[in-house]
Amino acid sequence: MCLSTVYRDKISPEAIVLSNVTRIECKEDMVILTDLLERQVAIQGTLVMANLIDGVAIVHEA
Repeated sequence: MCLSTVYRDKISPEAIVLSNVTRIECKEDMVILTDLLERQVAIQGTLVMANLIDGVAIVHEA
């Protein structure tokens, strides 16, 4: 199972949006993140990068 940490704009501890993310959906201008416990966070913005090998993703909030 690949779990990722999603960051806002840059990879740094203070920019973490959600950890243990199992699913990332992009719908219109929203990025919807779902974690291992099925908690969801929706961010108005765009997915900038997802590196599934390292388990990181970056979103840019609009």
